[in-house]
Amino acid sequence: MTSDTSALLIRNAAALVTGLPGAAMRHDVAALGGDLRIRAGSIEAIGRLAPQAGERVIDASDCVVMPGWVNTHHHLFQSLLKGIPAGIDQPLPGWLAAVPDTFRRHFDQEALLRLAARVGLVELLLSGCTTVADHQYHYGPGLPFDVSAALFDEAARLGLRLVLCRGTQTRREDEVEAADTPPACRPETLDQFLASLEHDVRRFHDPAPRAMRRLVSAPTTPNWSVPKEHLKPIAREARRLGLRLHSHLSETADYVKWAREVHGCTPLEFVERHEWVGPDVWYAHMVHLSDAEIARCAETGTGTAHCPQSNARLGSGVAPVPRLLAAGAPVSLAVDGAASNEAADMLSEAHAAWLVHRAVGGAGAITAEQVIGIGTAGGGRMLGLDVGTLAPGAAADLAIYRLDRPGHFGLHDPAMAPVLTGAATRVQTVVVQGRVVVDGGAIPGLDLDELRRDAARAVRALQAAART
Repeated sequence: MTSDTSALLIRNAAALVTGLPGAAMRHDVAALGGDLRIRAGSIEAIGRLAPQAGERVIDASDCVVMPGWVNTHHHLFQSLLKGIPAGIDQPLPGWLAAVPDTFRRHFDQEALLRLAARVGLVELLLSGCTTVADHQYHYGPGLPFDVSAALFDEAARLGLRLVLCRGTQTRREDEVEAADTPPACRPETLDQFLASLEHDVRRFHDPAPRAMRRLVSAPTTPNWSVPKEHLKPIAREARRLGLRLHSHLSETADYVKWAREVHGCTPLEFVERHEWVGPDVWYAHMVHLSDAEIARCAETGTGTAHCPQSNARLGSGVAPVPRLLAAGAPVSLAVDGAASNEAADMLSEAHAAWLVHRAVGGAGAITAEQVIGIGTAGGGRMLGLDVGTLAPGAAADLAIYRLDRPGHFGLHDPAMAPVLTGAATRVQTVVVQGRVVVDGGAIPGLDLDELRRDAARAVRALQAAART
């Protein structure tokens, strides 16, 4: 579904945002020109550029050009679980029971998992997202298809970079598994997980700075999905294989209370005792952090995938992102699963991030430029990928947004439109590694109406299955 172009010239951008820190975030198109040349997957030059023979010219008049968004935490299978009535007004524990725990058992067919992933990836791509980290935990023994291969294939068809955070829930060797547990919900032993992880590394993991495929070791939750004695072996094996580590942490106040009561420490202190902090580790949510934990994130380089819409939707709270940034801790932006965030696109997420921190911390709590920084370059750094900036020599991953909707009429600052107006901004073109993967607002080769019909049929089948 991609258009392979070896040479591109993007011309006449109204605004060009780089993802770089400080004043460098805004390229001065009036003084320096708003053209950008791409060759062999990289940005060759930015400025006033004349067309050359053999290159495709894309007109970016009245458009803002920026790095592609980097989504550092998602659950793609949830893309067919949006707006389930039983979970809409529930906090996290009730929502877990009503939505993923209820429906997960039905994702035991490759076609269904592929469809869910396709819906989620298309939604992200049409918001200008170029890199997706999917925290996927459908890996029970006996599952009759290759989950990792299916997900990488779906991403490749759309031309997206995929970082597969290979989730798991492990059991001790002496624990007994219920005979009627569906394959999609069966826990693995530690040995099964580590063997499967290494198998996937050999097949898919690319350590190159601009890899299209990466693996991450990602137990679902350190305190719940794996026994504590499994945490160090998992961390050590991941590092032996050259992988990063990812999980959920400190999403709710009750979670922090539980950790103190059971382990006598905060969640971050607990994972640090088990070698789960460092610049190769990032956690989703991190909503409830003490000042000492924030300082420790900065000291160790432990990252946060900020999911403001999901945290608001579930009533979990607002992560202390301005304080994390002020301390120098790594922060990125993520949409979480569509079942707890029915607007699972990066434009809506960026807009929400800009608003929610100003609502709780005042008008100066966070700037639109900071939101772009964490959502682009911040995400690239967290995933260990050389993506998220626009500069000569950088990876050619970018989005072009046309500012032609009523929400943009009268706008004085087009450069920040993707954050200020959110999903009201329409993507015209998306480029990944120099390849055009969204062209004229559409994904080449994708029948969007057919995808909508397929998703509607799947929802009806899931509803019927849940009633039996």
